[in-house]
Parts: sequence; structure tokens; C-alpha cells
Amino acid sequence: MRTTSFLLDHDVLIDAGTGVMDLTVSELMLIDHVFITHSHLDHIASIPFLVDTAGWMRDKPLTLHATEETLNILKQHIFNWLIWPDFNRLPTPDQPFMVYAPFSLGETIALGGRKITSLPANHVVPAVGFQLDSGRHSLVFSGDTTTNDALWVEVNKIENLSHLIIETAFSNKELDLAVAAKHLVPCLLVEELKKLKKSAHIYVTHLKPGEVELIMCEIERDAVEFKPRMLQNNQIFEF
Repeated sequence: MRTTSFLLDHDVLIDAGTGVMDLTVSELMLIDHVFITHSHLDHIASIPFLVDTAGWMRDKPLTLHATEETLNILKQHIFNWLIWPDFNRLPTPDQPFMVYAPFSLGETIALGGRKITSLPANHVVPAVGFQLDSGRHSLVFSGDTTTNDALWVEVNKIENLSHLIIETAFSNKELDLAVAAKHLVPCLLVEELKKLKKSAHIYVTHLKPGEVELIMCEIERDAVEFKPRMLQNNQIFEF
């Protein structure tokens, strides 16, 4: 089972779930930046192994980009010498394998002609989504979120929007669980997509294993006007 991770070109990861481990060591060495939506394990699981595997073979540290709140969680609960070594201080504090780069909600970070902007998310821990802007087109990833008017205010400002990847974690029968866990179900997804005023190719991700077919049947039935498709492993987008 693979969890959330997107590779932007060859050098930037958006989240670092277990899908990262599909990459070769040579590919891992090329990753310079990881942008993290939030601290849940399915989105950060590969970061410790990525640093441990490739850190000593690189000539500069890996940069972790996230909100201050998310970085503090990683410092306290992952890179704390109890769960994993503190690679922000190894091999030395002056030349670590990993550095932290906090950003504020709505901040845009430019990397080699690409712009990555954090977007509002509504989850049980501090969380964001991201706009990835190539200059020609933009892809938006919602991150983990439930109903979220603030997200659509920002998305509807994006003139070059071409792709939207949005989560739907549970089937409609688990609405109460989804509300408690701050995720979407198909009936909530439909109401969220009605807030989108732009044309975009829509892909659904974060479907719970064992319910994939049911969730997609409900989405295809209830959200047919939006033509959503399920995001596939190893899917490639050009934008």
C-alpha cells in the first residue's frame, strides 16, 4: 500500500508517504526539497528513511518546508533521538543532513521557475494544501481536509488552474467518522466541488483501502457533472 507523495520534476517532493520508497537510491539523492502538508504518518513516513539513505551522499542538506507547527511536531516526535536521530544536527550542527524551512500560510516559495504556495486546509492537526505553479499552468493539491470555504476562495483566484487533486477518504456510510476525522466523503465532496468556479481536471486521492470501489462508485454517481477520476499510482501530469 502506497501513501501520499508527489514528485515534482526530480528534485521536489510534495509530502513523503510510503510511495517515496518506489524511487531508486539515485533518484532519492536528487531530492533537495520536501514540502509537507501536515504531520500525519501517511504523509511523512519516508522522510526519516530518505535522509538516512541519501543524506551522506549529498553535498547539501535536504530542506523540509512546512508550517512552524508541523515542523515542531516532527522535531518533538520523530527527529528526537528516541524515534529517529536528529539529522538537523548530524553529522554536525554546522553541516547537517537536513534543515528546516518554516513558511506561513499563503506564502509563495520560488524554486527554479516554479512557485509553490500553501493553501488553507481544515484537518485535525495543523495542515495546508499546495498550489504548484509552473508559470503556464497550476496544479492544486488539497492535502487532507474536510469542508473548507477558505480553500475555494484561494483556488478561485488562480487564473491558470488546470488540475485539482482532492481527497475523499471514506464512503458515505462513514460520514460521522469522516466529520470527526476531518476528511471528505462523496456527498461532502460534491458540495465542495460546487464551490469551484474554475475549469480543471479533477482527481480524487486518499481513498481508504478496502473501500476504493465503493467510494468511486458513489463519487461517479453523485459528482458526475465534475467528471472526477481516481488518482493512479505513478500517474504523470504535465502542466
